[in-house]
Parts: sequence; C-alpha cells; structure tokens
Amino acid sequence: MAKKSNQSDIYARPLRRLLVGILMLCLFLVFLIWRIDSPRVERFRANLVDRVVPSFDWALVPVTKLVGMVEDFQSYQRIYEQNQELRRELQQMKAWKEAALQLEQENAQLLNLNNVRLDAQLSYVTGVVLTDSGSPFRQSVLLNIGARDGIIDGWATTDGLGLAGRISGVGQKTSRVILLTDSNSRVPIIVQPSGQTALLVGDNSAAPPIEFLEAPEKVRPGDRVVSSGDGGVFPAGLLVGHVAMGTDRRLRVRLSADYERLEFLRVLRSHPGEKVDDDGALIVSTPALPPLPEPTLESTDPEAQAEAPATGGTDG
Repeated sequence: MAKKSNQSDIYARPLRRLLVGILMLCLFLVFLIWRIDSPRVERFRANLVDRVVPSFDWALVPVTKLVGMVEDFQSYQRIYEQNQELRRELQQMKAWKEAALQLEQENAQLLNLNNVRLDAQLSYVTGVVLTDSGSPFRQSVLLNIGARDGIIDGWATTDGLGLAGRISGVGQKTSRVILLTDSNSRVPIIVQPSGQTALLVGDNSAAPPIEFLEAPEKVRPGDRVVSSGDGGVFPAGLLVGHVAMGTDRRLRVRLSADYERLEFLRVLRSHPGEKVDDDGALIVSTPALPPLPEPTLESTDPEAQAEAPATGGTDG
C-alpha cells in the first residue's frame, strides 16, 4: 500500500506543477493583454469580451436568483407591515365614519324638531370576554360581569362599533352573550336608505342572511343595516353591518362587529319605555271651572224689568 501511494505521488506532483505553470502563464498573458495600449489589442479585447462574457450568463443565474429572492422577501415584509398598518387605520376610520353618520342623523333630527328629549337612561358597562364557546352549532361568549353589576337578561351588546349580540343568561359574576351569528338569534333590522324592514337570522356563518324582506329589489349591496327596535329587544338605530351578496345569491349582512377579536363588549343598559295600558290616560283632563252664578228673576224676566219702574212710580 505504501508503494502504491508513493507511485501516485510521483505521477501527481509533476502534473500539478504543470497545471499550475499553465495557469500562471494564462494569467500573465491576460494581464499583458489588458495592460497593452494598442488599437489592435483593444479590438482583440472587445472581441474576446463579446464572445466569452455572454456564454457565462448561466453562471450568474444562481446569484441573480438569490439576490431577487432576498429583495422579494424584504419587499413582502414591508408590504405586510404596511398592510397591518392600513388595517388598523381602516378600523379606526370605520369607527369615525359610524360616529359621523350618527352625528349627522342626530343633527338632522334636531334641526327638524324643536323639543327633543334624549334617552338619558341608555348607558353601558364594559366587560371582558373570558371564553369563546363558539362551535358549529352555537355561537356565544362569556363576560366577567353579571347580576352584581346590574346586568339584565336581554340587553344588547356591542364591540364599540357594531351590534354583537344580546345577553342570554346572567349569573352573579358572569353573563353569557348570544352572538348575532347564532342559529337562535333573530334581530329586527332596517336597511338604509330604502327603509326596508326585515329580520336578520343567524345561521352559524360569518354573514347571516336577511329574511322577510318586503322589496328585495330596493336593497343593494353596501346598504347600511341598523336595528329597528321592534319588539323592544334591541334599541333602535344600532349599527349591525352592511348588505352583501352571498355565494348562494342571497342577501346577507357583513357584520361590523369584529368577531375575530372580541376582547371587550359593551352591554347597553336599555330600559323599556313607558306603556299606556288605559286608553283614557292619553286624554289630558282639563281643570274644573268654577260654577256660574245662578240667574235671578229680575235679571232674566223682561216683563218684570219693564213693570218695576211703573209700580215704583204709583207708590210714590
């Protein structure tokens, strides 16, 4: 084995020396060609570059691909950050838009009416969402507020922008909220600006369908949907969402409440309005007038008034 290795070294060393010498000679010739200042040598260099450089494009392909991948990754990262920022700004703009629409409607009503009595009883208490018990058959969440906080079964809940659901079950420290997407949810709504009344029926999907719509041809995708207040379950005028056309060609509502990020919910303390049980209570009774004095015979009998001066003259 040692003899074979020695023989291979004897043949390999001269070969390596030859190759190194040829390489050094080539490099020296290239150096001379690039250093000689002559028109002929310049033309030779140009022709050499034209023939050799294009044929080495295949060697630059991996480098260019790698550089492109790095640049694309950096651009995608910047686009993702910009997209997240735009999402946050869009959510804030939706809140400002809804506030502006509500102020515009309130301003229009105040301009048309002189004496407006605002509902001072409509306030809210905010609770933290403890657990999300969403399932294919039930959509509900649990809040950390209950009877000790004055929560009453049936009150409406919002996420600050749109209607989220209603209280369905109140404990001493917790309460359960049935979301609008639950199959047991039924919400009377009004589609604006057409004013069509309908019913929002939950079907355990992200966009509940609209049922019992009187004139579907007057409703278009993008129309605003608010609660009508019929039945006294929800206060009127709460934003629900916007109309959208589903894949099944049914009119659905794209809810304004962000169900993917339900961290806090506002429970609206809505008190029922005054009910008139007696129809007569609508009629305001007028105060009693003092009785008129009874007329005397002298002031009412004309014959007695005519005879009175004559009799007085004869007696005199």
